[in-house]
Amino acid sequence: MIDNVKAYKPLFLGVFMITALGTNAQEKTLKIEADPLIQELVILKNKMVETKEINDRYIIQLSADATLGEAEKTRAKLQKEFPEMTSTIEYQAPNYKVWAGNFRNRIEADRAFRDLKETFKKAFVFKPRS
Repeated sequence: MIDNVKAYKPLFLGVFMITALGTNAQEKTLKIEADPLIQELVILKNKMVETKEINDRYIIQLSADATLGEAEKTRAKLQKEFPEMTSTIEYQAPNYKVWAGNFRNRIEADRAFRDLKETFKKAFVFKPRS
């Protein structure tokens, strides 16, 4: 009988320690207080990204057309074949550039580019300057 008790001694010790640590951990609570300015800064950064005051996003350029009409045709083709994709036409002398998407990272942009490159042969991924 004593041999059986010795065999279970590590088990009893383990259960006792887990119980002791568990009751001790339950008594402590962690309270985190964040500066309220952090939330304001996050909102401000999101607004600046939306208005393109700062840009840490990736975009796919589909074309650089000489006329606004050509750029609008390219954009219409994009909307027809990829209706979920957002797009803009940006004028950078001397061309109208059709940009698609606003991707958080290069991986997302490359995934979309993989689908777009079949239709738009001159497309490429880039990160615009702020």
